[in-house]
Amino acid sequence: MINRKTTNKAACVIWITGMSGSGKTTLASEIKSALETEGYNLLILDGDQVRDSYKEKLSFTRDDIFKNNLRIAKKCLSARDQHDVIIVPVISPYEKSRREVRKLLEPDFHLIYLKANIESLKERDPKGLYSAADAGLLKNLIGYCDSTPYEEPNKYELMINTSKGHSVKKASDKLFKYINDRVISCL
Repeated sequence: MINRKTTNKAACVIWITGMSGSGKTTLASEIKSALETEGYNLLILDGDQVRDSYKEKLSFTRDDIFKNNLRIAKKCLSARDQHDVIIVPVISPYEKSRREVRKLLEPDFHLIYLKANIESLKERDPKGLYSAADAGLLKNLIGYCDSTPYEEPNKYELMINTSKGHSVKKASDKLFKYINDRVISCL
C-alpha cells in the first residue's frame, strides 16, 4: 500500500470517455472497489456530479460541455496530492476538450475509450435518455442527436468494446490489467 504522506507522486488520472450507457460509471465503480481492496486511495469524479455541484448550471452546448470538462480537470489537479488514482467517468464528447484536458493533466493522464454500438446503448438506456430522444422529448442527446455529435477519440491509451455480448467482467478485467500494468507500476 502506498502512503500518500510519504510520496510526492501526483495521482494518475483515468479519464473514461464514451457515450451515455457505455458503462463508464459501472467500470469506474468496479475498478475503485478492486483497487481499494488492494489498499489504494481512489477518488471518482463523475461528470454528472461535478456538473450538478456548481451554482452556475451548464447546458449541453459545445461550450458548456467544454467548460464542464475543464472544471473536472481542475478538480483533478487540486485533488492529485490526496489520492493514488483519480477516475473520471464522463462523456467528454469533443476531441478539443479531451486534448485540453490531456495537456492539463499529463504526464499521468490515461484516456480510456468505451465504445458501444447504438443498438446496445438503446437497449441498456439506464437513464431513459435514448427513449426520451426517440419520443422527441430530448433534442440534444450526445452522439445520438445531430446537434451534439460524439467525436470518437483520435488518441487514447485503451479502447474497450462494451457493446452487447461483451461482459462487464471482461471489460473490467481489461481495464484492471491496463491499470496494473501501466498505472500502478508508475506510482
